[in-house]
Amino acid sequence: MMPDFHQEGQPEVKEWVPEQEAPVILIENLSKTYGKIHALSGITLALSGGVTGILGMNGAGKSTLFKILMGKLKPSSGQVRLFGTNPWKNPAPYSRVGFVPEGEKMHDWMTAHDFISTFARLDGLTRDEAKLEADRVLDFVGLADVAHKQIGRFSKGMRQRTKIAHSLVNDPDLIILDEPLQGCDPLARTTIMNVIRELGRMGRTVIVSSHILNEIERITEQIVILHHGRLLALGNLHAIRERLDNIPHRIEIVTDGPKDLAKSVIDIESVHGILFQSDSVLSVQTHNLGDFHNKLPQAIIDGGHKVISIDNPDDDLESILGYLTSGSRL
Repeated sequence: MMPDFHQEGQPEVKEWVPEQEAPVILIENLSKTYGKIHALSGITLALSGGVTGILGMNGAGKSTLFKILMGKLKPSSGQVRLFGTNPWKNPAPYSRVGFVPEGEKMHDWMTAHDFISTFARLDGLTRDEAKLEADRVLDFVGLADVAHKQIGRFSKGMRQRTKIAHSLVNDPDLIILDEPLQGCDPLARTTIMNVIRELGRMGRTVIVSSHILNEIERITEQIVILHHGRLLALGNLHAIRERLDNIPHRIEIVTDGPKDLAKSVIDIESVHGILFQSDSVLSVQTHNLGDFHNKLPQAIIDGGHKVISIDNPDDDLESILGYLTSGSRL
């Protein structure tokens, strides 16, 4: 599992251990450059078991990291070990890895079952074994009832689940998912998140990338944050949340009476500013997000206010990156 939260510095890497005790993923001082462009710079971390979210804005180096882990790119420097083995010298670890790339190139004329069983046979399974595996993994991701439907007729979420099912053939110990929720509707996102959480509960090591904080937050508390190719933070998301709670935040509340609501919240100790953004939106500034959210519901009830929505526009990945890189106001 990951160590406690660290910021702007590399985590301590354990001394090399025998293969049977090695982390599922061990990366040491990993860098990848393209001429003068540093896609990854000195990444060091160890991961084993459960779900880990790889967070970063577009261009942070998430996909580059995954391509190196999967042997599609060779690092410029540093080392990668999968299950204690250097995959560049011995590709055997890849028999224990399932990978879902960000791209969506699929054979739309094939059914989901044919798609999975065909590629399972290419991986060495017999015809009967491949059919059984296709049945198993499609049932696991909730697609058993449409297993013999053409992929070209699938929604984005169903296509993503088909890709995840394909990655689970042969029951891998490590599953790497590159932006699996991108472009999916809310229902599909929830279904895929449930699949990912279940894989983690089963003891698999699951690595999921995203640039959307609340997606990762619904899947796992264990995170790695990449920023401009560097390891910016790793550990428990709650540890970062606790730090963020005590710096200025905006809360935007949509209500039919913003002025009346303002009178109810202005005396909350953690509130230090009020702004009427429109006839229906009250913006509250607070220096303690947790305290304000704890006291807001009672203020709404006591005042009999009608609240349509509550939003935290500062509570996103960009704000966290701003805090971690500068410590300034979000």
